[in-house]
Amino acid sequence: MGTRRYPIYHKGTCVNVGCIPKKLFHYAGLLGESKEDLHAAGWDVHTGATNSWQAVSEKIQNYIRSLNFGYRKKLNTEKIKYYNKLARLLSPHEIELVGNDNVPEVVKAKYILIATGGRPADPGIPGGKEHSISSDDIFWLKKNPGKTLVVGASYIALECGGFLHALGTDVTIMVRSIFLRGFDQQIANKIGEYM
Repeated sequence: MGTRRYPIYHKGTCVNVGCIPKKLFHYAGLLGESKEDLHAAGWDVHTGATNSWQAVSEKIQNYIRSLNFGYRKKLNTEKIKYYNKLARLLSPHEIELVGNDNVPEVVKAKYILIATGGRPADPGIPGGKEHSISSDDIFWLKKNPGKTLVVGASYIALECGGFLHALGTDVTIMVRSIFLRGFDQQIANKIGEYM
């Protein structure tokens, strides 16, 4: 929830701070959790091995950068102009764009599609910005956060708590009332029991 300065050229929730990095962190965690199963199946493995957060994080960040590069290349190939600027609607067919140079540019189009990615909201509590991070920020940490309190019981909170736990982090999930509000509660309760 603090100031974020990520070395990303293409902004997209799923690729940069959503599905892709979460799945990769989950996969790394699952590999670690499978050590006991491997041993039980006769594999000679060292079950006390630990995960290097820095190594897995760096590989995931490099993979995301490569995806973004591929998207930018495909846009160029298809002659689609890409803007990494703040946009403001001026009319039904005009957008004002302002980049780092603070020079406004007006782009006109027959159709304008607004497709925003979600961002975690700052809850506005004392100390929140100074002493916490968002679910987006976790993917850019240089080291394992250590003992972690995950506030919330949405699917994003549970996914983050799940992969942190699988990577060997001591995790506590703070639930206000129910797990996965708006989801099938029979399944949500099973997840809560499992956790």
